[in-house]
Amino acid sequence: MAMTAQEIETYIREALPDAKIQIDDLAGDGDHYACRVVSEAFRGLPRVRQHQLVYNALQGHMGGKLHALALQTQTPD
Repeated sequence: MAMTAQEIETYIREALPDAKIQIDDLAGDGDHYACRVVSEAFRGLPRVRQHQLVYNALQGHMGGKLHALALQTQTPD
């Protein structure tokens, strides 16, 4: 069973409470998403570490319940 956009947002928000999150279902199948996360927690971190924080928030579901996630991360302006 695929993850819903709401489930993805819930996992990310638990790990990054200040995050602004935008999720788009790319294929309309609940299996391929694009996700943009803006959080102060990313400040000073390299992009790879920012992405690791988001993937860790998904608690191992990436590659299982969640097949594909095109991820963009940034700090607030």
